[in-house]
Amino acid sequence: MTDSQVAQAAVKILIAGGFGVGKTTMVGAVSEVAPLRTEEYLTRAGEGVDDLSGVGQKDTTTVALDFGRITISPELVVYLFGTPGQERFWFMWNDLVNGALGGVVIADTRRLESSFASIDFFESRGIPFVVAINCFHGRNTRTAQEIRAALDLDPGIPLLIGDVRERAFGRDALLALVDHLMAPALVG
Repeated sequence: MTDSQVAQAAVKILIAGGFGVGKTTMVGAVSEVAPLRTEEYLTRAGEGVDDLSGVGQKDTTTVALDFGRITISPELVVYLFGTPGQERFWFMWNDLVNGALGGVVIADTRRLESSFASIDFFESRGIPFVVAINCFHGRNTRTAQEIRAALDLDPGIPLLIGDVRERAFGRDALLALVDHLMAPALVG
C-alpha cells in the first residue's frame, strides 16, 4: 500500500468555555495552520446581552467557531473546533459536538462561573473532557483543589493550570485529553 492509498483518520476535539476565557487563543496557539476564525467586533447591540465583567479589554468575539488542525502523522489529523462563548450562540454547540471524541473546557479563575455551562454540556452528553485553567498574565489566585471544588469536578477529570497562549500548554491539555480518553480502555 502506498502513502497515497492510506486512509487518513480524523479526530475532532471541541475547545469550549465561557466568553473571553481564551478558546480562540488556544486554537491559534496549537494549530499548525492559520486558524479559521469567525471573530467580529463587539458592538453596542451586545451591551446588556453579553457580560463583559472581567474581560473589559476584549473588543472581538467568536460568532460561529474557530477551526484549527494538527497533523499527528500522515494517517492521523486532529481537528480543533472552538465554540463561541456567549449564551446567545450556545445553540451551535449541538452541531459542533457531532463526531467529537472529547473536549477541553477552558476556565478563568477570575470568572469560574463562566465555565459551568461548558462542563454541564459535556457531562450531560457523556463526552469526556479535561479542564484547562487559563492563567492570564501568569495570575492564579486559587489552588487546584480550590478550583476543583468550585467547579464540582469529578476526581477523575484532569485539571491543568497554565497559559493558553503558550503552545506547550495547549499541547499538554490535548495530550491530557487523549490520556483521559484512553484510560477506561486500559482499565477495562
